[in-house]
Amino acid sequence: MKKILVVLMALMMMAVMVAGCGGDSKKAAYPADGDITVIIPKAPGGGTDVSARSLMQFMQKELAGSKFVPVNRPDGGGVTGMVETANAKADGHTLGMVTVELAMFPHQGKCQNTYADYVGICAPIAAPAALIVAAEAPYNSLDEFIAYAKENPGKVQMGNSGIGAIWHIAAMSLEEKFGVKFKHVPYPKGTADIAAAIAGKHIDATLADPSSFKSQVEAGNLKVLAVMADSRSVIYPDVPTFKELGHDMTIRAWAALVAPKDTPKEKVEVLRNAAKKVCESQEFKDYLMKQGIDPTVIIGDDVDAMMKEDHELYAKFLKNK
Repeated sequence: MKKILVVLMALMMMAVMVAGCGGDSKKAAYPADGDITVIIPKAPGGGTDVSARSLMQFMQKELAGSKFVPVNRPDGGGVTGMVETANAKADGHTLGMVTVELAMFPHQGKCQNTYADYVGICAPIAAPAALIVAAEAPYNSLDEFIAYAKENPGKVQMGNSGIGAIWHIAAMSLEEKFGVKFKHVPYPKGTADIAAAIAGKHIDATLADPSSFKSQVEAGNLKVLAVMADSRSVIYPDVPTFKELGHDMTIRAWAALVAPKDTPKEKVEVLRNAAKKVCESQEFKDYLMKQGIDPTVIIGDDVDAMMKEDHELYAKFLKNK
């Protein structure tokens, strides 16, 4: 009887061990082992927010069993969201959309975090600065605009979204490059007010994301003279780049999905591979274009290189400014 009891107890222990092993083998693998929070350093509805949520929606389909959760943190012009992303637990379950301001803030004394605090996954948008003027303006090219500005120093009124913001800096770079002087006029509420001001002849021009002015251009109220990009815009294929016109200037407002710098490499690779498939898909590109966003495909190490390049660019440009 004792021998039988010993055998039964041994069988029961084996059964428990087998059950335990079976339970471990069924444990969900990353990224299905928990929600993935994506911190968005902008308010809902803007280009960064729309591109982030679109990317999350498509990546969630690509990564079976995963769930992406957006959290908007627009405080401090985006500083709060970018700091929270950098300080998050590096386990692959907290990501963030950082924007071009990350390359500017450290040089403006607004934030200590830099590109080195993150690892890049993808950048679905990198909108170039475009020179936009009224359709009836007397200049029809970049050269004609610059000539007019030189003939009228300090009189050309250039709209921007705020002093020290990316498009204000783009206009300042134009001043420095061509030796001209503008009167900078901020419109904190953004694109709609700037477009209306140009069309109504209250100001003369702006340097901004051309996709945001698409409806006004199509309506015949505005025209785009040139874009500060490496290649022509998908939305405005007939508009030349500054480089084509002999001026090596690239200023872009990008938004990039990143992870905290110490996130395990194998998890980063899972995210990068999924993001690459999404960003290269025509379905995703078409989706962004319907939202008025000019899509880009910048993946992995290229995101890191872009963030570093712009950090160094603004370090030089914003020195003593």
